[in-house]
Amino acid sequence: MDKYLRTWRQDALNKGQHDAAIYIGDKVLALTNNDSDAFWLAQVHFGNNNFTRALALLSRKDLTSRSLSCRYLAAHCYIKQGKYEQGLELLGEQNPTHLTTTSHNARRKLAHVNGRAHRGKLLRERIELSEERERDRESEKELKFQAGMCYLRGLCFAKRNALDRARECYKDAVRIDVQCFEAFDQLMKNSMMSPAEELAFLEELDFDSIRIEDSSMGQEAAHFTKLLYTTRLSKYSSPTTLADATETLSTHYNLASNPDLLMTRAETLYTQCRFHDALAITTSILNSQEHSNTSPEASSSNSNASLGHSPRLYPLHLALLYETGSHNTLFHLSHTLSTHAPHESYTYLAIGTYYLSTLRISEARRFFSKASLMEPHSAPAWIGFAHTFAAEGEHDQAIAAYSTAARLFQGSHLPQLFLGMQHLALNNMQLAWEYCIAAFEKSSGVINADSDQDLGTRISNSSAQIGGDPLVLNELGVILYHQANLPAAAKLFHKALELASELGCNMSAWVATRANLAHALRRLGKFEQSLAEFDECLRTATGGAATAATYEPSRGMSAFANLSITGSGTSLLPSGAASGYDERNLIGSIHTSRGLVLLSLGNRTKEAVMALHEAVRVLGGDAGGGGVAGTLLTRAMEFWALEEGHDLDVEAMTDQDMPSRKAARKSWAKGTSTRSGKTASERISNEEKVERGMDEAADEILGAALRSVG
Repeated sequence: MDKYLRTWRQDALNKGQHDAAIYIGDKVLALTNNDSDAFWLAQVHFGNNNFTRALALLSRKDLTSRSLSCRYLAAHCYIKQGKYEQGLELLGEQNPTHLTTTSHNARRKLAHVNGRAHRGKLLRERIELSEERERDRESEKELKFQAGMCYLRGLCFAKRNALDRARECYKDAVRIDVQCFEAFDQLMKNSMMSPAEELAFLEELDFDSIRIEDSSMGQEAAHFTKLLYTTRLSKYSSPTTLADATETLSTHYNLASNPDLLMTRAETLYTQCRFHDALAITTSILNSQEHSNTSPEASSSNSNASLGHSPRLYPLHLALLYETGSHNTLFHLSHTLSTHAPHESYTYLAIGTYYLSTLRISEARRFFSKASLMEPHSAPAWIGFAHTFAAEGEHDQAIAAYSTAARLFQGSHLPQLFLGMQHLALNNMQLAWEYCIAAFEKSSGVINADSDQDLGTRISNSSAQIGGDPLVLNELGVILYHQANLPAAAKLFHKALELASELGCNMSAWVATRANLAHALRRLGKFEQSLAEFDECLRTATGGAATAATYEPSRGMSAFANLSITGSGTSLLPSGAASGYDERNLIGSIHTSRGLVLLSLGNRTKEAVMALHEAVRVLGGDAGGGGVAGTLLTRAMEFWALEEGHDLDVEAMTDQDMPSRKAARKSWAKGTSTRSGKTASERISNEEKVERGMDEAADEILGAALRSVG
């Protein structure tokens, strides 16, 4: 009878008839009084979200003390109910670390036993072998439940904010059972390890311990599992390894269209600042649901295409929409999520991102805060919340929020980087340096801070391949620039560009870093090299289809404004802030910088006037006077007029000649220059001719430049 009832029970569960499965399962338990039947019935209650009924069933006859599986399920019920202290008390606080080594030996022994040939054995030996195999299978089940209990301990410690202990619990869970993906996923998505630590941990795992029925497929199963885990690593840890794993899974195992593999590709493109390409992938995932256009509810189903996907997708998709300026799509997605998924944290993350993109900072802060309250370990929510303070120049509050993010996501370099950027804005150079060094160590793990050699030289002379985030190198270079360590700053800027190129980044997103390098070279007196870098900036900025100075909202923007030609440092804000550095302003600044370098060369004043005139035109012309560009243009025109009129030997002048230069300008303006003998009206007429000639030449130069990049 019990066999008949078990078959009936399983058939009801397979058809989703939970009430029938519970009813028949209760009769089976009453007949057999078996622990396995009690565990099965409790599992059905758990799957039906009846946690209280499952706990009541497991507490009968002291099942939690007699059965490891029942103890695991009872603790899981407590955690689902938010009773973390009761769950941890039932689980215990200590991990069975001895199983991290013996489990591998036990599994290898089991595989060896399964693979032996026993032909010609006596019946008694066969029975003993069968009993040994059964014992090994039971041992295998116990190991999996022990790993699951380590994972549950990690969840309880995470709720206590004991993140170090939570990390060790997750790591022990994967060490005991390499197939405990939940624990591995917690380590990856919460950035509990640095990229270098993630790679080392992956190599530490024994994938050969995986056991399947067909022993001949064991090696392939181990390799496949390792490839899957590799795709979840940080995209800064080992780009080559990640690319190989993704390619193998896509081609050999035909997983190219799998959403998780597509997400990995999109994340890689995101780190490369190739936002439009990444957005195309995430959009294809959102639209992967098939709709029938002939259905009367087609419009409703199309509006819900953004629902029903992995929560991992939404933060990336929202960041890409922000970066590409897709405000309307952000609004539509936020509206859809708020209507159909009001209990999900990513819904409020979407609303906050929309408000941030439209510069409604206070509203954005409120919704980012709501998202972080609903999911305290959401890195995008905390970073977005901190960005809202940075956008308003509230550096103290921003530092507090970034510090919380740094504590919660100890393996991520982003909070450390943003803390360094905030201290740089406050002119706290020592703290900015320490935070940025910590950020680079987390993203690459190759810096030896105890070396007496300066950082720029160490990185440039390093024989090992330097990974990590190029933006961190840029920020370190900015700090050295402000500390007047120009040679080291130039080396870091150059290395940042090299690293960005090695990672396959869209170089139009690194125009600001190249401009930083050009400014450092300018201050070092290497004017020809500086001019070449500024020319490359213009070629890249005007030839790119995307905005030149955009970065991820979770990464921040380069400190191009801090390297202004006046030497004055302005506030350093993330790209999520209202920085105002759009494409037009960046290009205008580059033209201004080119003009300054051309003036510094001494014998190219006419070209400097052309560059500065173009800068004034791009930056606003007569409406705002072009700011610094307008002032420099006035001076450059004076020099050019004097050179054309042979009033002053400008080429022979140096910085020490400034007093005589001022006097010459003053006398020229009054029309009393003793060298030229020309009247003021003649000089004014000459200036008008110069301006007309300058306009024509500037138009020719601009037209040629546009034709060359077109």
